[in-house]
Amino acid sequence: MKILVNDKVAPAGISILREAGTVDTYSDIGRDELKNRIACYDALIVRGDTLVDEEVIAAGVNLKVIGRAGLEVDQIDIPAATRHGIMVLNAPQGASASHIEYTMGMLLALSRQIPLAYASVREGVWERESILGTELREKTLGIIGFGRIGAGLAERAGSFRMKILAHDPFISRERGREMGAELTELPILLAHSDYITLHIPLSEDSRHLLNAEAFRLMKDGVRIINCARGGLIDEDALLSALQSGKVAGAALDGFEDEPLPAGHPFLRMRQVVCTPRLAARTEEAENEVAVVVARGVLAALRAEPVSTSLNIPPVSRSVMETIRPYLILVEKMGVLAVHLTGGGIKSVEVSYNGEISAIDTKMLTLGALKGILNPILQEDVNFVNAPEVAKARGISVLEFKSPDTENFVDLITVKIKTDDAVCEVAGTLFGRSQGRIVRINGCRVDVEPKGWLLWIPHENLPGMVGKVGVALGKQGININGMQLAETEDRSVSVMILSVDQDVEREVAHTLTTLGGIYGVKKVVFD
Repeated sequence: MKILVNDKVAPAGISILREAGTVDTYSDIGRDELKNRIACYDALIVRGDTLVDEEVIAAGVNLKVIGRAGLEVDQIDIPAATRHGIMVLNAPQGASASHIEYTMGMLLALSRQIPLAYASVREGVWERESILGTELREKTLGIIGFGRIGAGLAERAGSFRMKILAHDPFISRERGREMGAELTELPILLAHSDYITLHIPLSEDSRHLLNAEAFRLMKDGVRIINCARGGLIDEDALLSALQSGKVAGAALDGFEDEPLPAGHPFLRMRQVVCTPRLAARTEEAENEVAVVVARGVLAALRAEPVSTSLNIPPVSRSVMETIRPYLILVEKMGVLAVHLTGGGIKSVEVSYNGEISAIDTKMLTLGALKGILNPILQEDVNFVNAPEVAKARGISVLEFKSPDTENFVDLITVKIKTDDAVCEVAGTLFGRSQGRIVRINGCRVDVEPKGWLLWIPHENLPGMVGKVGVALGKQGININGMQLAETEDRSVSVMILSVDQDVEREVAHTLTTLGGIYGVKKVVFD
């Protein structure tokens, strides 16, 4: 085994690798040099600063596995790796405790103004009278995103006698209570929280989640903590809220532009704590992610099961050849279903009708579950850890099979049951290779799951399609395809639009102001 390690990976992981093969370590070789060196290696291990794009992957003619010592894999081209048959794995849980503890540290530092107090002593001012802290006791902590980190934070904050509100549309209320939090809608959390902390992934839906409108809903004197990702907060809106006093303070470990530019207004504000992406940086976390990724890489090289694989499911070659055309389809069906539903998810059901019911469909069910969970979680969900992640969130997963079907040789149906509703999406293959969604919530459709899709329920009246088309045209958005679907309520129809570019939140909001439009939901398939 020949293994190349770039970036600083903790010695605990390097030691494990060296017991099994030859390991070459580098601190910061660039992309071009990496591309030139990679051909002779079986495995590559990186941290967050190494770009592993398609050219690097193609140059790795002997590569079998790429390991990321950490959680985020934005800099690795996973689809390219999959096309080349290279496994990509990470260490998704290694830094959870560090994130939780760091967020608590930021919470305390912000409340008691510890950085400001230290600066005053360091500068010889001894600024005791003007620095007045506030206690956490009996305050309300609003946690946006209630996965592993959010739930762990609730447990720690509870020991400070804080009241916990949480917003996570995909956690059931019962599960929230079990974990010590009251699950609520986002506007309620914003209006009643003394502290608000973010623990969600950055996506098109979550970008600028805390914007000017959100700040207007908050209590006067609220405090904001972000140890997740830059971009979740509209920094211009936060700056205005800090200047007006609406927000009493902010503790930030992630920014839209990193590193934070010198002279940034946040750096001149006494009530703002800024740190350079340190939430995952502890000795224990560094060691744990290094050990986890080292063991995963060695398991992959030995053709053993890998629990942290992000792209290569552990199935036999013959089964994979049969189910391969369906894998992308079921994952996108899951993506669509979760975007069209609301409320905490209680169960996921995947039904197989027709010829496909005769084969091993476990990986397809995992693919649907992966599509459902990945858009809503901060951690990456893969084919191996999907059942564990669902179980931890109180979601039951059921599979049904029948050789009987109507109209199609094969039909796969993904059904999500939540606190508030049921969403059902069915799909099949056309020509044994082209995935199509053929039914949504009982509506017969023909949707190719790619690009951007808009789901627009509306009054069943003349002129509605024209209204929407004109509004999108004014924004320069081209409609590639359109379907109308009837619902059980004959007074309501649904427009399903495929568009050729992203639809910004403001544009979607404009559509909802048109008379007779009951809502707009955007789904991003690619």
